[in-house]
Amino acid sequence: MDIKVSGRKVTVTDALRSYVDEKIGGALEVFDIQPMTCDVVLRVEKNRSNPEAAVCEVTVRVRDNVVRVESADPDMYAAIDIASDKVTRQLRKFKTRVIDRRQRTQGLPVAPTSADLADLIDAPEEDDELVREKVIDLPPMTEEEALVQTDLIGHDFYVFTNATTGLVNVIYRRKNGGYGIIKPKIEEPDD
Repeated sequence: MDIKVSGRKVTVTDALRSYVDEKIGGALEVFDIQPMTCDVVLRVEKNRSNPEAAVCEVTVRVRDNVVRVESADPDMYAAIDIASDKVTRQLRKFKTRVIDRRQRTQGLPVAPTSADLADLIDAPEEDDELVREKVIDLPPMTEEEALVQTDLIGHDFYVFTNATTGLVNVIYRRKNGGYGIIKPKIEEPDD
C-alpha cells in the first residue's frame, strides 16, 4: 500500500512517516480492497484558542469512492491514532454498505461513484471572493448511493446526478437530524 504523507506548517519527519505507515497502513491492510490509494496530510493550526492544534487528514480512494476522515488532538501521534480508528470504521461501513449490497443484488449493475468534495468547503475569506473552483464528476446514482457517499466523505452535502431522472440533485444533512434532498423544478413547455 502506497501512502502519500505530506505536511502543512509541519515538517514530516521519518518518525512521523513511519508511524503513519504503521497505523494508517495497518488499518488499510485489513480490508485489502483493490484499487486503493491513500493521502495523509498532517498540519498544525496556529490558533491560540484551539487546544487541539495537531490535525491529521486521511483521504482514501477505493473503487472510485472517497473515504475521508479528519482528527485533531494536541499531540500529532494521538491525532494519527484517532484518524486510524476513524478510517477503520469508515472502511468497514464502506465494505458492508457498498460491497455487500452489490452481492445481495445478485449482479445488478451499480453505477460507479466518484466525487472528491473534500476541498469544496474552505475557510471563509474576509472579502467574500471566490478562492477555489473544483470540477467534479457527476456519475448517475440512486439517492441511497448518494447517502452512502455523503457518510463516507464526511461532508454535510453531496452533489450527484439522479439515475432515475438524469437531473443534478443535492443531498444534505439537516441540523435537526436526518437528510434532505434538493431537486430542480421541471417546467412544462407552454402549449
